[in-house]
Amino acid sequence: MADVKKIATRESYGNALKELAPKYPNLVVLDADLAAATKTGIFKKAYPDRFFDCGIAEANMMGVAAGLAAAGMTVFASSFAMFAAGRAFEVVRNSIGYPGLPVKIGATHAGISVGEDGATHQCCEDIALMRTIPGMTVIVPSDDVEAKAAVAAAIEHAGPVYLRFGRLAVPVFNDPETYHFEIGKGITLRDGKDVTIVATGLMVNEAVVAAEQLAAEDIDARVINIHTIKPLDEELIVKAAAETGKIVTVEEHSVVGGLGSAVADVCAEKCPCLVKKIGVNDEFGQSGPAVDLLKLYGLSSENIVKTVKEVVGK
Repeated sequence: MADVKKIATRESYGNALKELAPKYPNLVVLDADLAAATKTGIFKKAYPDRFFDCGIAEANMMGVAAGLAAAGMTVFASSFAMFAAGRAFEVVRNSIGYPGLPVKIGATHAGISVGEDGATHQCCEDIALMRTIPGMTVIVPSDDVEAKAAVAAAIEHAGPVYLRFGRLAVPVFNDPETYHFEIGKGITLRDGKDVTIVATGLMVNEAVVAAEQLAAEDIDARVINIHTIKPLDEELIVKAAAETGKIVTVEEHSVVGGLGSAVADVCAEKCPCLVKKIGVNDEFGQSGPAVDLLKLYGLSSENIVKTVKEVVGK
């Protein structure tokens, strides 16, 4: 794994904005005094006249984004997930979601992997919050290739989009030459008959690694990458539930209201089966190195293997 290229999806976000700017002359980017961290500074350096720093006033930034979108601009509003989804929730709901404005929210530094910034900045509730807003599309890319494709798809999408990016550099496992991204369509990375692992974000690579380890122990695990939490690919989930009978969801988010909850809702209604959720178990994070924290909270291939073996009874 030492030779695997690693890129933080926040870097992918900044690079994608810069690369797409020539194609979309009405594209503007807003940030809340965090351009160096969210990587929108990459866009700012290339297109300073199309970048607006709104200061440490995230709610106001979302209002500005709504106004620009209503005036016909293609708008990306960026901040840490804790502030973009948390602090600014009411404005996102009422000024962007309610009128259905096509504002794209680039939320970086999500989840436990924010590391040393600690519990106040480790937002593990944002997917749950954004899922509740009618008409809001929620996307959590797994690597550099998928993140860039997600930004491109978000621009073309007619409604509001919440894009969740990470601080930690993660392996690039998708092939840019063959990868295809479609909002609302999950991707089966590995077929299997004994159990299905449904993962999102940086946990997708961990799920693939876990499946390889499980194969060595004669457990045939299907792996599905759900990059779009809302709208969820219900057809793919139901198919997996019917064919494997057991699902383990994995996310760098609270087990309350995130990917696991979305999958469980679908299965309960359309194809009842066992659904076991791996995520942050209704608790706050703490300060520490990102990789160590992920292991501490069970967000690792080792814990996926352990959980799957318990689920399949081996």
